[in-house]
Amino acid sequence: MSAVELCLLLLAALAAGSINGAVGSGSLVTLPVLLAFGLDPAAAVTTNTIAMVTSALGGTLAYRKELRDDRQHLRTLPLISVAGGVLGSVLLLTTSADALDVIVPILIGFALALVLIQPKLAARARARSEARARAGEPQRDNPFGSLGLRLSILGCSVYGGYFAAAQGILLLAALGSFSGRPLRTTNGIKNLLTLTVNVTAATGFTIAYFLGHADVEWLAVAVMAVGATIGGYSGGRLAKTVPDWALRGLIILVAVVSLGHELIG
Repeated sequence: MSAVELCLLLLAALAAGSINGAVGSGSLVTLPVLLAFGLDPAAAVTTNTIAMVTSALGGTLAYRKELRDDRQHLRTLPLISVAGGVLGSVLLLTTSADALDVIVPILIGFALALVLIQPKLAARARARSEARARAGEPQRDNPFGSLGLRLSILGCSVYGGYFAAAQGILLLAALGSFSGRPLRTTNGIKNLLTLTVNVTAATGFTIAYFLGHADVEWLAVAVMAVGATIGGYSGGRLAKTVPDWALRGLIILVAVVSLGHELIG
């Protein structure tokens, strides 16, 4: 790659890292750039996934205090994310990339629907919790312990290991819908689970590269990682100061643009 292309990749990764830290779906900035520079779809996905690990790391560090407060509730979710990341990365390495043309628009559309109805689902969850309190029933100790949420996290993680783009939107929608928590308090958990999935998939892709079963553009990975780290941390800090309605609006905007990108592409 030329110096100009590397500079453009750095800027794209900075923007993608900021989007990932605040919302998710930043890979829909970097993937088209990698494809435009001549990488085939499989190499673009593996290169992007490895590089975007640092954006999730920066976003997770921005929420380290909130994650410490919830650590007793989050013991199983990273393990579920690892399992899903393994499954997703194996699927990418063993199936045709043409399947993305069908799967990605469906998943992004599903995530958009969840984000749109999330306030009603959260209100119902709070109403049930208040009703149990009035009835003297014990409150749920773990807001992230439901079977529905765990299955959703598994599905999101499989998707994230397979393609990565927009997994943050899916995770935010699932976490908010099943826990009843506002988006500001689930964004750090989203970043942690995205980091877990990306590290898992990136490890698998790296092993596959050295075994001759995957292509990775390592110079692009190094350049993108710098921008993604800075962007991920700044985006995560920004998201904590934005009200729920604004964050939800940004998520919907990113989802619509992502869906349009996939349908047109």
